[in-house]
Amino acid sequence: MVNEARAHLQNVIVPFWRKMRDNENGGYYGYMDYDLNVDKQAVKGCILHSRILWFFANAYDVLREPALLDEAEHAYKFIRDYCIDWINGGIFWSVDYQGKPCEDMKHTYNQAFAIYALSSFYGVTGIEDAKDLAYDLYNVIEGKCRDTAGYLEAFDREFKPVSNEKLSENGVEAKRTMNTLLHILEAYTELYRVTGDRKVAERLHWIMGLWAGCFVNKKKERQEVFFDYGYKSLIDLHSYGHDIETSWLMDRAVEVLEDIPTRNQILPLTKMLAAKIYERAYVNHSLLNECENGVDNTDRIWWVQAETVIGFLNAYQQSPDNEEYIEAAKDVFNMILTKMTDKRAGSEWFWKLDENLEPIPGMPIVEPWKCPYHNGRMCIEIIKRLG
Repeated sequence: MVNEARAHLQNVIVPFWRKMRDNENGGYYGYMDYDLNVDKQAVKGCILHSRILWFFANAYDVLREPALLDEAEHAYKFIRDYCIDWINGGIFWSVDYQGKPCEDMKHTYNQAFAIYALSSFYGVTGIEDAKDLAYDLYNVIEGKCRDTAGYLEAFDREFKPVSNEKLSENGVEAKRTMNTLLHILEAYTELYRVTGDRKVAERLHWIMGLWAGCFVNKKKERQEVFFDYGYKSLIDLHSYGHDIETSWLMDRAVEVLEDIPTRNQILPLTKMLAAKIYERAYVNHSLLNECENGVDNTDRIWWVQAETVIGFLNAYQQSPDNEEYIEAAKDVFNMILTKMTDKRAGSEWFWKLDENLEPIPGMPIVEPWKCPYHNGRMCIEIIKRLG
């Protein structure tokens, strides 16, 4: 797996995203349609750019190719110069192709991804300004994006609450979401890893306690997804991709914290999630998308497959006697290389496949959510864990 992952990273994902670089206006082009046409005047998502920054910083960390650091610096400068609201604080949702604010709302999820990326970039460069900016956004989340019970979601430019349609799906509007909490945890884990800041560690402990107490449904062996302010679940939804992703991201946080009581609290829950996903959603060399009201969505989504490989690999490393997990990781990885990867010249991964593992036409190859973060991270994790 290691050689294949390295080759896929070097020969498919890295070259594709380097070609998406916008040398005229900064950052990276924000859209490529299914037919591989690049819209050079498309909106540039700030989440997309945070994920690109994270990707190139971490690709450089494992491959040590100077060109990758140059790409990371290019993404960093665009975020710093155009995506940050230097008056009100926080990072915008999106800017236009020239870097002017487009959707100027502030979302907690978006702040978290920028922290994640800036922390990794600081980790490989030592650039203090990047660390300072990560802390600025950390203080935005802690000072403006939460209440005493947990984290809130969507705000306008001046941090007045607005509708959370950006992270609400399936016909509900959530006041709190599992997805936002997960990526705050992810961001704070990376910030703590590169700084050792105990106040960040304290917030990580608090988040993990909140997750275990309010987000995990032990009876159904899953996470709940969308909530009201009081953590009442709004919908019967089992998000298979988020559960397998959460299982390893929580374990990563435990590893970084090096705290035995936290490990004893969290590890049984992450093992439970991974086991349920293996039993319930691992079908036909791949992972189903989700289950709403007892009905499976059988689409195979690009990011779900990437996180499945890492999640099953992590589950095997946590429980080496369960060899079915490593076999499943290899199986899904092979499906990705043969089916999910778009073999057309100048492309990368398809957005989604149908239940027969055939690409669904019309879905873009690049858009504000389709990025090198999940699939690049899959390769990087394989290299780090098995190399």
